[in-house]
Amino acid sequence: MFRSLHMKLMLIMTLLIISLMTVVGAFLVNSVSGFYLNQFYTQMQSVFQNDADFYHDLENAAADEENGAEQIAQMLRTHTGDLGVDGITRNYYVLDGVTGSPLAGSTDAGTAALELTYNLSAALSGEVGDGSDISLDYMDVAIPLTRGGQRYVVYIRDNKQTVQSLTGQLVTLILEALGFGILISVLLSFLLSKTLITPIERLTEGAEEVAAGDFSQKIEVDSRDEIGVLTATFNDMAHQLESTLQEVENERNKLDTLFLHMADGVVAFSREGDIIQSNPAAEEKLGRALPIGGGVGYDALFGDIAPLEEALEPGSQGYVAASLEQGERSLELLLAPFDKDHQGGVLVVIHDVTEQHRTEEMRKEFVANVSHELRTPLTNIHSYAETLVDSSGALPQDTEQGFLNVILSESERMAHIVQDLLTLSRFDSGRSELNLTEFSFADAIESMINANLLEAQRHGHTLTTLLEPGLPQITADRERVTQVMMNIVSNAIKYTPDGGQIQVSAGMAGTDTVWLEVADNGIGIPSQADRERIFERFYRVDKARSRESGGTGLGLSIAKEIVDQHRGDIRIVEKETPGLTIRVELPVEGPRHDKA
Repeated sequence: MFRSLHMKLMLIMTLLIISLMTVVGAFLVNSVSGFYLNQFYTQMQSVFQNDADFYHDLENAAADEENGAEQIAQMLRTHTGDLGVDGITRNYYVLDGVTGSPLAGSTDAGTAALELTYNLSAALSGEVGDGSDISLDYMDVAIPLTRGGQRYVVYIRDNKQTVQSLTGQLVTLILEALGFGILISVLLSFLLSKTLITPIERLTEGAEEVAAGDFSQKIEVDSRDEIGVLTATFNDMAHQLESTLQEVENERNKLDTLFLHMADGVVAFSREGDIIQSNPAAEEKLGRALPIGGGVGYDALFGDIAPLEEALEPGSQGYVAASLEQGERSLELLLAPFDKDHQGGVLVVIHDVTEQHRTEEMRKEFVANVSHELRTPLTNIHSYAETLVDSSGALPQDTEQGFLNVILSESERMAHIVQDLLTLSRFDSGRSELNLTEFSFADAIESMINANLLEAQRHGHTLTTLLEPGLPQITADRERVTQVMMNIVSNAIKYTPDGGQIQVSAGMAGTDTVWLEVADNGIGIPSQADRERIFERFYRVDKARSRESGGTGLGLSIAKEIVDQHRGDIRIVEKETPGLTIRVELPVEGPRHDKA
């Protein structure tokens, strides 16, 4: 019955009127009672305490007085107006001050026994009894007197009949007003509820339409009050909700596209371990099909790495990290629960870290190589220097000179290693800028040949050149290009057995590229694996022979960095004859004109 908003509003208004009238009635009744109580004691105080002559006359007895109680009663009778004594509701009594027995009074019942009240007890004890209590059905005051050597008590008592009569009339008036108030409140609440409920019902109908997915309904706004504002806001909300749902749909489509084409693999499992979603990257990285609801489950894929219960409750970290080797691939797994409050499942993100592992291995190998390359000359320098110190003046001069030559040679070797490392560091940090100038490619080759001719002759090599006529001017960093050619030719001289043949050739490839080839007839690089890594830092095919020849393993790495900066190409030329041929190609117009 009271589920209707109409009835609720009517009930609220009715209860409000009843509550209000009840509070007002109680306040009025208490106020009337309190007023009469205060008036009674104020009236008594003005007669007995403020009128000193009257109180003196009550205690002053004549010499031949025989009945003091009657005299007191007679004097009280002359002040009935001041005391408010009417003989019906309010009376006065003269009592024996010792026994409390009535001696005289304002009525015929004045000598009847009286109830021993608190105030009367106080007066019999010699104190004025004027205590008040609104909860009692009477008001009284008791004044002790001594007249003619006798003790008396003047006792005034009011039975509150006047107060009770007035209170009854007041309650009747309140009840009548309450009846009219309830009738008016029912009528007003009915009209008010109709005014409020009609637009709310429209809003309810509109909300049902929106809940059903129909956003085209627009509720008419009939007023500018709060209900009208609410209706207008609802219309705006419906429009905004339609736009938001469209945006959500677009975002979901974007996420679906991202999910399907993201590089990392993602597999979602239910709490039972069944696949509920996966993307192609996950199938590609795991190397198997992942059908939804198929026979492949969590235990078959990742059960050995982390049990399903552990993945669902990963602890304070919130996820479980693991790794998986899949063939030649290294995979990192992140297993985390999703939607735990609604009994969700486990989401597994698969990240391929094969290249990172390879890079880390190369870094470790690089650090190990640098440490080894620097430790070897440092050890030699320390050993020879220690021998010189321990045998100072005891070694032949030739031996000492030889030791010093070794120390100098190893120092120069360390300087070369450090210089090469600094060069590579500048390349890696991007701080090495090319100083581009225009110069003759043929002249640069001739200068490089002349610089290496004596070293080639020392090893008994035959160093020849074969240059195509008409080599052009090129735009490049001449110092860097010369360093590339020097590194290649120096390697050919070092790693070709004495008495070998080394040929330097150069020419044009089309109209915009020059090339240089350095070919020797040494042992070459027979292994394909070695040929693929020849340009890596510190990589050597024959490590023992490389160190004997003073090589650092960085020459070809530096050459490749320089050629790459010029947007050129450096590679090994495949050939059937023994030896090794390295080819360098550079753009004629320089790297700034290269479009690659």
